[in-house]
Amino acid sequence: MTAASLRDRTSQSGSTLTREEMAVATRALNRRRLTAFALVTPLLAFIGFAFVAPITTMLHQGVYNPTVAELIPDTLARLQDWDGRGTPDDSVLATMAVDLKRLANDRTAGKLAEELNRGLPGTSSVVKATARKLRNVADHDLPSVGAALLLEANDRWSSPELWRTVREAGKRYSERNFLTALDLERSPDGEIQRRESARIYIQLYVKTIKMALIITVLTFLLGYPLAYMMANSSSRVANTMLIFILLPFWTSLLVRTTSWIALLQTNGVINSLLMGIGITTQPIEMMYTEFATIVAMTHVLLPFMVLPLYSVMKGIDPSLMRASLSLGARPIPSFLRVYFPMTLSGLSAGGLLVFIISVGYYITPALVGGTDGQMISNVIAFHMQQSNNWELAAALGTLLLVVIVCLYWAYDRMVGAGNIKLG
Repeated sequence: MTAASLRDRTSQSGSTLTREEMAVATRALNRRRLTAFALVTPLLAFIGFAFVAPITTMLHQGVYNPTVAELIPDTLARLQDWDGRGTPDDSVLATMAVDLKRLANDRTAGKLAEELNRGLPGTSSVVKATARKLRNVADHDLPSVGAALLLEANDRWSSPELWRTVREAGKRYSERNFLTALDLERSPDGEIQRRESARIYIQLYVKTIKMALIITVLTFLLGYPLAYMMANSSSRVANTMLIFILLPFWTSLLVRTTSWIALLQTNGVINSLLMGIGITTQPIEMMYTEFATIVAMTHVLLPFMVLPLYSVMKGIDPSLMRASLSLGARPIPSFLRVYFPMTLSGLSAGGLLVFIISVGYYITPALVGGTDGQMISNVIAFHMQQSNNWELAAALGTLLLVVIVCLYWAYDRMVGAGNIKLG
């Protein structure tokens, strides 16, 4: 309540507040506001530390990479005047020779080779071999013969494409990682075009969303009847079923995924059963496929669909369905028009939980999916753990976040809780 509202209420009641009373009321209101803010401060701090800061860092990491700029600053400074066509002049090549010798002595030439190889595959061996050959050259000779030594070490140093890669990699802030994440690149003229090399990331995004939608639909088809049965059963039956649903939460995710390996592998339980009863004569390849990933993740994520549905269904009055039937409605139309709309809030919550979790899942696709069943999260983990390309991993993660936010916005506009109409 504000001071203005206090004045309005007192004037309506026919009494007035003195200036001292208004000051006391204002101070009391400010104290309540400070108390409320103090109560939510830990939550705001946690959100800032665990959510805002990591996402901001990821966004910054996707466009910021000072490694090459710090390794060969003199070469990049001389490349500023190069027009991008033909081989740079000898002063640029000589400066690169000086930088490579210094990096070879500092044992950091491999880092430069790794960074340049991301922009132009095959550059790593050129940089490393040249650095080794220049290591024993006298420093005072390099300014005069460095260009010749560089071209003698490898004729690819005369390629304009290599030098464009060097200049592009030397930018501290660049959109190249986001372009790579979208299977795009810049042409020699600076225009954005589709990548000429392997284009895999857009396909992985589409595949990930498709698999997440399939898993969400499967958990709905399996979880809705189960939640309905629990909500309309006796307390003892419902509690027993609830224990079985919660049982996976008491088991390690790694153990649950490993159990699916035992079931789906070539000599596993399912193949042995199918061959034992004569349905198949040879094992069916189920492991390391998209099918294995979908099946295992549906099992893992099923409780996230059942529990929100059950909590909503438990609060629905059973007499509503009986009233609909007593008025002459048939069971199926009555269910679809009376009962089902009242469960849409639980269905929305469960669907969002399953979809968002499945989009970012990593362990299950890595163990049972193989190459065919991997998702975009597996590629992000690969760039972070093996290729050490954190910048590209950050760009891929940022785009995945943008995709999820856009899909949620579209979902909320079309079938969100605010658009649910009963009856």
